[in-house]
Amino acid sequence: MMLQKKSLKVLDDKTDSLLSAEKRKMLYKRTLFVVSISQIFGGAGLAAGVTVGALLAQQMLGTEAFAGLPSALLTLGSAGAALFVGRLSQEFGRRLGLTAGFIIGGLGAIGVIIAAIINSVFLLFTSLLVYGAGSATNLQARYAGTDLANRKQRATAISTTMVFTTFGAVAGPNLVNVMGDFALSIGVPSLAGPFILAGAAYILAGIVLFIMLRPDPLLIAKTIEASNLDSSDKASLETAGNIENKRGVIVGATIMVLTQIVMVALMTMTPVHMRHHGHSLGAVGLVIGFHIGAMYLPSLFTGILVDKLGRTAMAIASGATLLLAGIIGAFAPGDSMVLLVISLSLLGLGWNFGLISGTALIVDSTKTSTRAKTQGTVDVLIALSGAAGGALSGMVVAGSSYLTLSLAGGILSLLLVPVVIWSRRGENSSILVKE
Repeated sequence: MMLQKKSLKVLDDKTDSLLSAEKRKMLYKRTLFVVSISQIFGGAGLAAGVTVGALLAQQMLGTEAFAGLPSALLTLGSAGAALFVGRLSQEFGRRLGLTAGFIIGGLGAIGVIIAAIINSVFLLFTSLLVYGAGSATNLQARYAGTDLANRKQRATAISTTMVFTTFGAVAGPNLVNVMGDFALSIGVPSLAGPFILAGAAYILAGIVLFIMLRPDPLLIAKTIEASNLDSSDKASLETAGNIENKRGVIVGATIMVLTQIVMVALMTMTPVHMRHHGHSLGAVGLVIGFHIGAMYLPSLFTGILVDKLGRTAMAIASGATLLLAGIIGAFAPGDSMVLLVISLSLLGLGWNFGLISGTALIVDSTKTSTRAKTQGTVDVLIALSGAAGGALSGMVVAGSSYLTLSLAGGILSLLLVPVVIWSRRGENSSILVKE
C-alpha cells in the first residue's frame, strides 16, 4: 500500500501534463504497443501448451477418460492466478501484476517438462496448475490497453492487443513438430517439446512488460480520475452508478463464462477425437492453429463492431456462431480435415465475439479505483468455468461421443439469448446496449 501511495504521489506531480488530450493519447498508444508486443510471446506460450496437454496426459495415464484433466488443471490454476494478478495490479499497477503472472506461468511450463522427463504424473498436474498463471495473465493483459481509453475506444483497445496475440498463438501449434524434434534431440519426450517454447515465451512476455510498461497505465488512470472529480462529484457518481454497474458486471461475466465453457470443452477433446481417426500430430496442430487464429485474428474488426453495434448485439452473434460450430463439429466425418477446421474456426470466432463484448461491458461498469480487482474476480469465474468444461469434456466423450459433446456445447451457447434479454430490461438497459 505504501508503494502504491508513493507511486501515486509521484504521478500527481505529472497530472497536469498528462491531462492534456494529446499527451494522454500518446500514452494510450504507447501502452497498446507495449502490451501488444508482450501478447505475441504470451500467445505462443498459451497455444503451445494447449495443443498437446491432453495428449501428454493421455500418454502418461494410459487412458483418455482423464484427457480433459490437463485443460481443467490449467484453467483451475488460471483462476487463482487471475485473482492474484488482479489484486496485485490493483495495488501496485499493471506492470508488476502482469510481469509476475507471466513469470510464474513460465516456471509452470518448466515443471511440465521435468514431469515428462521423470514420468511423474503428480508433478505434471501440479505444474499445469502453475502453468495456468500464464493463461490468466494473457487474458488480464487485455484490460491494460483500456485503462487510458475512452468509452468509444474500449472494445477496439481490447481487440488491438488480442490481434497481436494471434502471431504467437498461431505459431505455437504449428511449431509442435519442430519443438518435438528439438526436445528429442536433447533427451526430452517429444510431447513436452511445446512446453519448452511455452516457458521461454511466457518469461519473455514478463520481461518485456517489466522493462517497457512505464509509466504504468492503471496508476496514471487512477491519478487522472482522482484529479477530475472533487469529493461531491464522487459521492453522487457512486450513488447513481451502483445498480447499472452491478448489472453490467453480471451480464459481462455471464457472457464470458458461457463462451469459455463451450470453447474449452470442444477445443480440449478435438485433438483426441482427431487422433482416434488417424490424424497426425501435425494435422492436430494445424486445426488448433486455425482455431486459435480465429480466437484472436478477427479481434480488430470485432472491437470496432462492438463499439459501433453495441455489446449485447455481438453477444447474440457469439451464441449463434458457437451453435453453428457445435452442429458442424457434431456431424462432420472424423476424417474430414476441412470440416474440422471450419468447426474449430467458428468455435474460436464465437469465443472472440463473447470475450470482447463481455470485457467491454466489464470495463464500462467499473471505476479505476476498483477496476483491476473486479476484473481479476471476473476472470476467476471465467477460469473456473473453463476448468469445468475441460474436466467434463473427457468424461462426456468417454461415456458417450464427440458428437454428443459438440451438440451439448452448441445448445449451451443459446443461453446467451436470455442473458441479453435480461440485460435490456430496466431503465438502464440503453447504457448496456450502446455506448
